[in-house]
Amino acid sequence: MRINWFTAQPAAAQPAAALAAAVLAAAVLAACAGQAAREPVELLDDRTGMTVSALPEPIEFVERGLMETRKRTSFAYLGPVEWDRMGDIREGLWLHVAPGTDKEVGDIRGPAAVTLVLDDGPLVLTLIDAPKLGREPYAPLVSWGQTGYFGLNGDSLARIARSSRVVLQMHGTGNTDVQFDTGPEVHAVLMAYVKSRGISAD
Repeated sequence: MRINWFTAQPAAAQPAAALAAAVLAAAVLAACAGQAAREPVELLDDRTGMTVSALPEPIEFVERGLMETRKRTSFAYLGPVEWDRMGDIREGLWLHVAPGTDKEVGDIRGPAAVTLVLDDGPLVLTLIDAPKLGREPYAPLVSWGQTGYFGLNGDSLARIARSSRVVLQMHGTGNTDVQFDTGPEVHAVLMAYVKSRGISAD
């Protein structure tokens, strides 16, 4: 869409209008670039012959209470993955957690250790053994973090995508839980992902 900011503008107003148009154009381009950067990608894994689908980068979750200040202690990253071996398709979630020094996250591989709190209630994640690939779909962010894969089916993935808010909840040390929030864009990102995989999220 082309916007003509100079139509019906007096000559004296044109420099200001030009600046406003340049700022708006930069913002639009940045937004478009951000959306394009989140479009799902497919890679053929040479080691297994599988087609692996994922996001270009995982979704960031920040420890609850620290979203506004961005002074995070513990943080987590989550990304959907699809493994396709000649039509035999498996869905999953990649999770990477880096605990801070003031609050420790328990073992994410423990029973019912990780839960997604969605609009329609909790979804307890189940650990799986993911296929051994020549190149993983996502790279761990820090060397001291925990990483694991959790199984899903298409219905569960669509359920996550439909949720307007996703909270990542993990067992902490003792009897406490650690919760992580993400931004509202997660809904659009995951909806685009499931649609690209041919999964109905209606």
